[in-house]
Amino acid sequence: MLAGGGGSRLYPATKSVSKQLLAVYDKPMIYYPIWTLVTGGIREILIISTPRDLPAIEALLGDGASLGLALTYAVQTNPGGIAEAFLIGKEFIGDQPVTLILGDNLFIGEQMSVAIEGNLATFSGGAQIYLKEVPDPERFGVAEIGPGGTITSIVEKPEAPRSNLAVTGLYTYGPDVVSLAERLPRSARNELEITDINAAYLDAGTLRYSIISHAVQWIDAGTPDALVAGSLAVQTATRDQASELGYVEIAAYRRGYLTRERLLAVIDQTPSDTYAERLRLAVESAGR
Repeated sequence: MLAGGGGSRLYPATKSVSKQLLAVYDKPMIYYPIWTLVTGGIREILIISTPRDLPAIEALLGDGASLGLALTYAVQTNPGGIAEAFLIGKEFIGDQPVTLILGDNLFIGEQMSVAIEGNLATFSGGAQIYLKEVPDPERFGVAEIGPGGTITSIVEKPEAPRSNLAVTGLYTYGPDVVSLAERLPRSARNELEITDINAAYLDAGTLRYSIISHAVQWIDAGTPDALVAGSLAVQTATRDQASELGYVEIAAYRRGYLTRERLLAVIDQTPSDTYAERLRLAVESAGR
């Protein structure tokens, strides 16, 4: 997970704190991308952030034991682009496929977990990206789909987008992504661009994609308006629709990563009666 950046679009809220630690309704923002990974079947996570923000993130999450996860941490000293995460995480990746998620991307909808789990189960190398229809594609990397159903191009923030399919901040790659990132030239802004990584897989004919269901809401929560929209969406999902969105402990418990005894211990140590009660309901429902 890449959870860095200066948070300039959310200044001054981010003057002294990482944007990934800002609240989205009732949980820190970073809980939601972690939840997305866990519900998709991922337990081992490397979190990359800035020298300033990493200690606070680690203080929040620790080594992940209380969440049933294995968390490790690494520093991105300067903003070097999303694809730089593969160089920073080279040893973590090793010879295994890797999924990268951005720490400010929220995927709201249970169908997303099913899609991720299915794609990971059948992943055999190359690249897997997730596309979402958006009203403002010029803000994102945009994929164009040809008549045969394959991607014909990916363009970063085009002035005149040729489709409304944005490339979201969730990607899976084979371990060769590390050597690809090592050979990648830096862009004009001195960054390793994720669009260039995806374009390389496209050129090689090994880029797969999924279009995210209309039932799933995708929010890039890096602006004040998006932060508010995310909070309202989570409020609706968790309060009115009883979703377990963002409850990392419950997701880990459902996957078998967190034992019942460990979750009960977490509940006993939770100071918020509301949060503890939601965790307790998960234990009770599973025991019926």
